[in-house]
Amino acid sequence: MRNLPLSVKIIISVVVCLAVGFLSGTSTVTSINSWYATLNKPFFNPPNWLFGPVWTILYIMMGVAFALVWHRGFGLTTQKSALLFFVAQFILNALWSIVFFGMQSPIFGLVVIVSLLVLLIFTFKKFKEIDNLSGNLLIPYICWVSFATILNLSIVILN
Repeated sequence: MRNLPLSVKIIISVVVCLAVGFLSGTSTVTSINSWYATLNKPFFNPPNWLFGPVWTILYIMMGVAFALVWHRGFGLTTQKSALLFFVAQFILNALWSIVFFGMQSPIFGLVVIVSLLVLLIFTFKKFKEIDNLSGNLLIPYICWVSFATILNLSIVILN
């Protein structure tokens, strides 16, 4: 896998990110029109249809960012550390949907998303050290997760 061309690594990484996103999102689908619809939400809550396209774009950007760092190799501790941070934050990313929507727990969702945001910032810093573009590709993701954290907190407060 070390000698794969960058294009193949990008395809693999994007497909994995999209697949994990899709699988974790299945817990969202069943709750969006039932439980979630009953919650009090802040005035800045986006329409439900917006989340799918935004996450799709973000997962693609995450996959490309991961592939760029992966392409630099696993030989150095810096790359290994960066990729481990990415995997850890990505697990929390998938877990958030399961906790917030699947378990219908905004408060535990808040704990998960704050942890995700912290790990994501560390991931960004590590990616930026290795490859400037890979770090920059995570900026929209950081912005969206920051917004989602405020939204999650607002839902906890309002309910």
